[in-house]
Amino acid sequence: MTVLINRLAIIGVGLIGGSLVRALREAGAVKSVVGIGRSLPNLEDALSLGICDDITQDPAEGVRGADVVFISVPVCAIPGVVAEIVQFLTPGCIVTDGGSVKTAIVSECEPLMPSGCFFVGGHPIAGTEHTGAAASFATLYRGRRCILTPTERTNAAALELVSSMWKLTGADVCFMEPGHHDRIFAEISHLPHMAAYALVHAVGTADVEGENVLSYTAGGFRDFTRIASSDPAMWRDIALMNKNALLKSIDGFSTSMAELRRRIEAGDGAALSEFFTISKQFRDGII
Repeated sequence: MTVLINRLAIIGVGLIGGSLVRALREAGAVKSVVGIGRSLPNLEDALSLGICDDITQDPAEGVRGADVVFISVPVCAIPGVVAEIVQFLTPGCIVTDGGSVKTAIVSECEPLMPSGCFFVGGHPIAGTEHTGAAASFATLYRGRRCILTPTERTNAAALELVSSMWKLTGADVCFMEPGHHDRIFAEISHLPHMAAYALVHAVGTADVEGENVLSYTAGGFRDFTRIASSDPAMWRDIALMNKNALLKSIDGFSTSMAELRRRIEAGDGAALSEFFTISKQFRDGII
């Protein structure tokens, strides 16, 4: 395999960034990697695990000489990180990200790029509830989608390189307009996380004669609410950055819940069966 990236800088060496590096190393596609972050213990983990060749807590130092910079930090922080590093980028450098909100990130980051450097918005559709470099693994992206969100300003060669990078991880790369991306992921990703957090909050604060209701949970509840163990700071930022699309999704969910409540209150078994059957058909149709 020909080396695709001579020097890769990863800002935020956690599950997402660390797994990207592990996959690229397995493919022989990257020559050297520098890990950049605020947590020295996590960076030291990344170094000891062989994810990174070098580590630094100084973004300016870390991005110097990098061909590609991948940013994997909470979405609200991404534009600020780009603003911090742009003056230290090597000409020709490509900056890309893994944030799950794209409109705000792309619109803020593209104008920041100096002449001869390029920004490509990206979102790998993969993850677990675990965080940190030690949680990363090389097969995280295999068979998963990675969405790139080019605009009229996106450099074609930069887009091709970022696309090739993700394909080497085993991901299925596709392209989407940033706003369309945000509306879709408000429905299929952001709303489910909000629902899981809300459900656990409701059950955890339920007053049932002084009982700790959560102590009685079994497999179904735990499976359904697993994503409520995800990083609260990350999901706070996603909710704020994709506010408008997410509020539309929550309104739609509230309408469905209100309809379900109405059918239960009416004691209408046939209507309940219809509601559940339609939902089951939707769920069974997911590939």
